[in-house]
Amino acid sequence: MLPPVINIFEKAARKAGKNLLRDFGEIENLQIQSKNIGDFVTNADLKSEKILIDTLKYYYPDATYLSEEIGEIKGNEEKIIIDPIDGTTNFLHGIPHFAICIALQSDGEIISGLIFDPIKDEMFFTEKNKGAFLNNQRL
Repeated sequence: MLPPVINIFEKAARKAGKNLLRDFGEIENLQIQSKNIGDFVTNADLKSEKILIDTLKYYYPDATYLSEEIGEIKGNEEKIIIDPIDGTTNFLHGIPHFAICIALQSDGEIISGLIFDPIKDEMFFTEKNKGAFLNNQRL
């Protein structure tokens, strides 16, 4: 049984992951912008970020959100940190090693986190003082 926050993170990550899998198969159609030298953002990053935030806001409407592409959305002291595609360069080059990352920070400390690899369907998660898991199996 997943902890409630991880269950919500998983729901959001799987939803965004489906979209990324679709886009990964259509890499030649992605719109790409350069943020800095060697730092790119695609419309897939932006769509993934929107799906994640929209899904998470349903459950955590008052939280602060910190995301790689849009920056910070101010809310209460509970902070949800998002990287919609960790490994954008791999994603852009068709290399199947990228992930969605979500964490919950409270009182300046990360207390829950999830990493989802949609290509391998691997879900890593942890909660403070509870250990780390891969697809519900303790690591």
